[in-house]
Amino acid sequence: MKKFNKTIFVAVDTSDLSQAKKIIEYIKRYGLIPKFGLQFFYSKNGRKFLENYKSEFMLDIKASDIPQTISSALHSIRDLKPKYLTVMASVGLQGLKAFKKEALKINKSVVICGVTILTSLNNKSLKEIGYKDRVEKLVLKQASLIKKAGLKGIVASGSEAKIIRKKYKNLFILTPGIKLPGDKKNWDQARVNTPNSAFKAGASAVVLGRSLLAGNLKKNIKRLKDHLNQ
Repeated sequence: MKKFNKTIFVAVDTSDLSQAKKIIEYIKRYGLIPKFGLQFFYSKNGRKFLENYKSEFMLDIKASDIPQTISSALHSIRDLKPKYLTVMASVGLQGLKAFKKEALKINKSVVICGVTILTSLNNKSLKEIGYKDRVEKLVLKQASLIKKAGLKGIVASGSEAKIIRKKYKNLFILTPGIKLPGDKKNWDQARVNTPNSAFKAGASAVVLGRSLLAGNLKKNIKRLKDHLNQ
């Protein structure tokens, strides 16, 4: 069974452990990496499952609080040893540094990704929140903080991947908001890209959720393969 030659994460967004296991078992055949977000991690059996999960995975907690709180919170997951972890860039430089320091105690090879502006937001949304800068400018500012804090990765949409890659050659760029061609644009995603457009823009890896999990997973995996081979 041929595996993908690109780094691709699959968002296991379910609180149903049985369903999650089926997804994980299937995607592992293709070398796809499971990404566990808050829905799974907060579920009754989700955290317990991860205690004994030994394969590579991302724990997408998007930590966001004061430095002391987010670094202390990592003590609660020290037994999980995720390969990838996320923290909001908006916690600031000191928060990013504190998070990194504690995360490395859990796993010395962990890839910490600073999350920039969520793909559900656009320039209008940012203005409503109170930001004056546009998305692209804010993401570049946050990329600068992420780099300064010594993090290995950044989470940003494909729309900003190109400018990040141009300025920061070695950052691991993880791109969410990914849809396969022909999929309907969901209301909660404002900045959307296809896998190919994200990789061409400079992404190191992409995250797919509903594009793969909505409908027949086997058929959707084939759609993804066909798309990447174009």
